Amino acid sequence: MDSPSSTSRQRPRWLLHAGWLLLAVLLAAGAWRLMRHPAPPVAAGPAGVPATTVQVASETVPIARSGVGTVLPVASVTVRTRVDGQLDSVEFKEGQDVKAGQVLVRIDPRTFQAQLEQLVAQKAKDEATLANARADLQRYGELIKEDATTQQTLDTQRALVNQLQASLKSDEAQIHLAQVQLGFTTIAAPISGRIGARLVDPGNIVHAADVNGLLVINQIDPIAVQFTLPESSFQAVNKALNGSHEPLAVEAIDRDTRDVLATGKLVLLNNQIDTATGTISLKAQFANAGHALWPGQSVDARVVLGERADALTVPSAVVQRNQEGFFAYVVGPDDKVRAQPLTVADTVKGKSVIETGLAAGDRVVLDGQYRLTPGARIVEKAAVVPVASSGAKP
Repeated sequence: MDSPSSTSRQRPRWLLHAGWLLLAVLLAAGAWRLMRHPAPPVAAGPAGVPATTVQVASETVPIARSGVGTVLPVASVTVRTRVDGQLDSVEFKEGQDVKAGQVLVRIDPRTFQAQLEQLVAQKAKDEATLANARADLQRYGELIKEDATTQQTLDTQRALVNQLQASLKSDEAQIHLAQVQLGFTTIAAPISGRIGARLVDPGNIVHAADVNGLLVINQIDPIAVQFTLPESSFQAVNKALNGSHEPLAVEAIDRDTRDVLATGKLVLLNNQIDTATGTISLKAQFANAGHALWPGQSVDARVVLGERADALTVPSAVVQRNQEGFFAYVVGPDDKVRAQPLTVADTVKGKSVIETGLAAGDRVVLDGQYRLTPGARIVEKAAVVPVASSGAKP
């Protein structure tokens, strides 16, 4: 059994161990709280907006005017019958290209052939009658010398001969008309072009008075584009037209892809301005062997008037639009942007020609504008260089 003095000496050591244990528990709890709730980071400055920039270039570009146009066939013919009859045969296929003079349709010719034969027979009869009258006239001419007939009889016979000669000329005219009518039973293509849908099937009775006709031929090579420009463009177009020895070049541009479908020449500047719309109508003609243009198609027509030297150009994606008009984000020396109003004179093959608002060498934003506001700082995007495949397997 321990004495009271030994117990009193062991108590301070126990308390010392308990204190150290409590301190360790407190330190562990503090470390756990720091791990669960780390201190907030120090606020950093605003990061730049990633963007791609380009410089405003100075180059020679064509002077042009653009308008919305419609593709038209150079010629369009509705083929109709000129005689009544039964449609015997159709010698074409829908959508077929045909040449001028190619037989397309045949109408039953038997009625017209019979009429022609009847007229030929009538001519032969009149020729025989005329020959007999001429012989009598010659005999009366001999008899009058011997006073064996009267002058009245001779004059009457001469009049009969003239009458029969006139009848013979009428027969010839009737025969010619019948031949023409018979020729109308064979219908040939009046122009070269492409046939559309067949409007009448063989076996039907057709009439010259039919409204719809038998078929339609559109000449699509070459082909035409009719377009309009604002009245304000007339003087520029007229000046360029009068100052050029060659027809002005016109480009037909796809309205979706902006690809140039064909390049042709201006063939018409209309002789008056439409006062109702304030526009002037123009027509251009294009070679169309590949049928890139089709009747009824909507295209943008761009007529080239000349060249403009030292023009300021930027990719068209640089130009933005707001309620006040066109603008571009211009980057300053501190990489901060400002919205610069500008005027666009023309758009040429993906480039906008800037009339006012920018200067050569200005740095403008090409991509990333949707995240920008005036005063924002940008960070130039790193150019992505495609890695060429060597073909080796890893």
